[in-house]
Amino acid sequence: MSRLREIEAFTQIARAGSISRAAARLSVAKSAVSKRLADLEARLGVQLVNRTTRAVSLTDAGANFLARASVILDDLNEAEAAASAGQSELAGKLKIAAPVSFGLNYLTDLISSFACSHPHVSVEADFSDRWVDLLAEGFDLAIRIGVLPDSSLIARKLCPVRLAVAAAPKFWDAHGRPKTPQDLAGLDCLRYSNLARPGAIPYWGPKGARGAIEPPIRLLASNGEFITRMAVDGCGFVVEPTFIMADRIRDGSLELALTDYAWSNFHLYAVYPPTRQLSARVRAFVDVVIAKFGSNPYWDDGLGLN
Repeated sequence: MSRLREIEAFTQIARAGSISRAAARLSVAKSAVSKRLADLEARLGVQLVNRTTRAVSLTDAGANFLARASVILDDLNEAEAAASAGQSELAGKLKIAAPVSFGLNYLTDLISSFACSHPHVSVEADFSDRWVDLLAEGFDLAIRIGVLPDSSLIARKLCPVRLAVAAAPKFWDAHGRPKTPQDLAGLDCLRYSNLARPGAIPYWGPKGARGAIEPPIRLLASNGEFITRMAVDGCGFVVEPTFIMADRIRDGSLELALTDYAWSNFHLYAVYPPTRQLSARVRAFVDVVIAKFGSNPYWDDGLGLN
């Protein structure tokens, strides 16, 4: 039995959730699909699927194998499409993970344009602030923001992501506009919760001095857009990425403060699994992202940041 047919049968079983539905998708007998799965498990010496009378589910080994097997099949489809077209036409699936706010506001148009320009590429986008496991979940790449931890992943630095202090003008009118970070220490703060220490806000002074403040947290939330909206309503001040606040700053509903201080050393990264050669479709998409954002991202234009 062909190893490729075994892998194809397994991936269809995993995606369809049953052997009978997988057989229908492959247009082969159910018994043939069952045999291919059994042959694959015997050759690997591990159980990939838990079988019941109604459905199947993946074992841990099966989930790990599915992520890698899907990559193999996608790359094969890309190679076949390129060969049949007689040119290096992009094809296959591009599975991307990105943070919610950044993905919706800055990747939507890029992904749409990319998909329209490459009709043989299918795109799966996961916009979520959760930390995805690229290899186990079969992602081609993730767009990540922050200071990356040490890992086996391959990361390409794309552009800086600046954080800034801002609040509604009426908030500053009521509490005074800060002249130093310590002026913020007693004011209500609205904070993003997916941080190692949400309560501590580090800063770097204009002459290189470092420090941190821990203002009282009035609101803790896992979405930057929501936090920004609360700031616009005057509920507190924020230290948020400028890509989230830029439009609110330009229309005057948020006002920056302490712009001569730095509040992060974050960057935007494209992160890839280390276990495979980067496909042409992934390289092409990353090139589009780099061309769009550059080393000085356009969302910071005109904000008056140092």
